[in-house]
Amino acid sequence: MPTPPAQATPARRSSGKARRRLTVARGTERRRGGARMDGEMPEPQVFTLEAANALLPQLRALVGRQLERRSAIETRLKSLCELVGEVPEHLGPLPGDAPPVATLKKELTARVEEYQAGWAEVEELGAVLKDPRVGLVDFYGRVEGRLVWLCWKYDEPEISHYHALDEGFSGRKALGESIKQRLLN
Repeated sequence: MPTPPAQATPARRSSGKARRRLTVARGTERRRGGARMDGEMPEPQVFTLEAANALLPQLRALVGRQLERRSAIETRLKSLCELVGEVPEHLGPLPGDAPPVATLKKELTARVEEYQAGWAEVEELGAVLKDPRVGLVDFYGRVEGRLVWLCWKYDEPEISHYHALDEGFSGRKALGESIKQRLLN
């Protein structure tokens, strides 16, 4: 069972700034975000094929929303480029922005924040985002004792492929029936 991340709690104020200290979870100090203080990465959450596939209805809804958000951001960004003539360095409104530009920048900023939060939701399920443009998500899994990526793309009905940790989408291999049976049993 993976060790839960440590909870950050505010320490006493010192020099006007709040400092944070880490609590110790099961004898292992960890930084926020799950990295241990000794520099080693925590053990990844490893899924069975059945457990990863069970998450797909929820994941499909989340990723679908994310793809819609991305499309809306791209449309608004295109509109902003038409108004200002180029992609601005910063999306936040600036004092000299015309009212329509400032409004569009505020809206874009809010949508980008929603988009980023949406991917965080996906990762909270234990999935690892690989390509946000197409909804490519992997899960750690094991095939024949080796740690691999169980690979899923938004338009696929189930997880039916895997690849080695050091390979990408082009290295995907089909989970044949014999492998599926071993993974499910």
